[in-house]
Amino acid sequence: MLTGQIALVTGGSRGIGRATALAFAAAGADIGFCHIDDADTAAATEAEIRALGRRVVSARVDVADIAESRRFAAQVEAALGPIDILFNNAGSNITKPFEDITEADFDGVVDVHLKGMFFMAQHVYRGMRERGRGCIINVASQLGIKGGPNIAPYCAAKAGIAGFTRALAWEAAPRGIRVNAIAPGPIDTDLVRRRPLEWQEAFKARLPAGRFGTADEIAATALLLAGPHGGYYVGATLSPNGGDVMH
Repeated sequence: MLTGQIALVTGGSRGIGRATALAFAAAGADIGFCHIDDADTAAATEAEIRALGRRVVSARVDVADIAESRRFAAQVEAALGPIDILFNNAGSNITKPFEDITEADFDGVVDVHLKGMFFMAQHVYRGMRERGRGCIINVASQLGIKGGPNIAPYCAAKAGIAGFTRALAWEAAPRGIRVNAIAPGPIDTDLVRRRPLEWQEAFKARLPAGRFGTADEIAATALLLAGPHGGYYVGATLSPNGGDVMH
């Protein structure tokens, strides 16, 4: 489905990013991915991508540092070729009551999720516009739709991602560039596994699906949007969430 294409994945060493990088590689794409202080897992992910017969470049990148992000994107382009697909996935979070959130807390979350995503997209968009094709997929969250307690900056940033996606899609679609978002529900990743077991079981019990999603299920959604069958999605936010947003 993606033979001959180059995909850049942020936050690609674990969880949804890793699953998506591997899915893109299995579909024929060469991969550039970044991570933050996750060298061992990144090396294992690199090895898996190479085992699929694909080229790969990875590096430690703080996506909130715009200059650093641009250098990495340029590194991927120099090593692999022009970027055809951007999977904008890197994220972080804090858990605090609203009244205790500091400016530094707010900036730390919003700079990674929204600012970093915005300017990484801007960098690859220029090349996509020149070539008249490309695909940008931004990772939002169902929490940007329904909200949640003690994570106000995260919810605000994720809601902003959906708005940014729609705005960019208006400009990008006439130029042959597809821009969409994925808003996953609760997914069985390290972030969820760090929660107390009692919390996990109670959450699953109230989900209509009765379980957490898997990173591979989100990767399959990304593959739909990036592949030849996703051409009519424009500015959409797909939300595989097990029914969580129906509460």
